[in-house]
Amino acid sequence: MPTKAAVVLPDNVLFEGGAGEKIRKKLLETCDVHTILRLPTGIFYAQGVKANVVFFDAKPKDGKTHTKGVWFYDLRTNKHFTLKTRTLKLDDLQDFITCYHPENRHERVATERFKFFSYNELMARDKASLDIFWLKDDSLDNLDDLPPPDVLQQEIIEHLEAALAAFRDVAVGLRVH
Repeated sequence: MPTKAAVVLPDNVLFEGGAGEKIRKKLLETCDVHTILRLPTGIFYAQGVKANVVFFDAKPKDGKTHTKGVWFYDLRTNKHFTLKTRTLKLDDLQDFITCYHPENRHERVATERFKFFSYNELMARDKASLDIFWLKDDSLDNLDDLPPPDVLQQEIIEHLEAALAAFRDVAVGLRVH
């Protein structure tokens, strides 16, 4: 049975050039990277930081490219979660679990939120970027569909508190050096 792994990575790892691009290409070549779950902002890391779960299987070091393509699930676009008042729950992941099809991932079916990109399509992208999105963000067009003021207020408070905590961590770090 192959070794299976899932890692949580911030968005910049999926698109930055230089070392990030080299690491992405090496991972796609030497492992079978098969799924990327695009998480809502602030679920991992600090509030405002976008993250992804990258699923892959280890493969033998035989010089062959093992990733044939990657399925992307967008749990970010048009979804609103906060760390306190509207947390991500198991129910929010049920559609992803169904689409992931753990019993046999080779029988997956595309949906509005779940889409396949071949290895060649990924390599043709600038810097082999895996920062892929295809759903239209409704909040950019319709300001009437904003969350209620109390939800917006809570999100702003959480963002500001997270930013203050991050600045405090930096300040403490600067004092140590």
